[in-house]
Amino acid sequence: MKLILRADVENLGRLGDVVTVKPGFGRNFLLPQGLAMLASDANLKAFELERKKLQAKMDALRTAASDLSAKIAAADLVIPVRVGENDKLYGSVTTAIIGDALAEKGVDIDRRRILLDAAIRTLGTHEVRVRLHADVVATLNVKVVAEDKVSDAAEPVVDAEPETPAE
Repeated sequence: MKLILRADVENLGRLGDVVTVKPGFGRNFLLPQGLAMLASDANLKAFELERKKLQAKMDALRTAASDLSAKIAAADLVIPVRVGENDKLYGSVTTAIIGDALAEKGVDIDRRRILLDAAIRTLGTHEVRVRLHADVVATLNVKVVAEDKVSDAAEPVVDAEPETPAE
């Protein structure tokens, strides 16, 4: 099936490319999402008239992603986690946890855009990539610290019960 791409599609092509895809992918995903249109002479002419508008829209998305990339690169996340003996994590730090921590900082990103090769299972600083656009990938520094160390530094320890003199 030959299609004209109306937007940049990852691992397929860029705006305006004429691509050949399997019929199911074209019918069930690209056409309903508005990412492509059938390649015919009439559609090629109509696309050329619409190209400037689509290109301007794509450029606006790219600049917005670049601005967000700078904001993400400036944000250093500190994620407190529970640890056991020898600083071994209970569980791991996943994209959902990183996405929630970013949301608390005022940066709303879909967790599917956060790229982790594997879940983070160690303490320390880790670099995490965030794909904001097909051309824009931001790098975020995530510092994983022990939960008790964060709470010890934040609050002074107070005895739960005051001592009473024995009668």
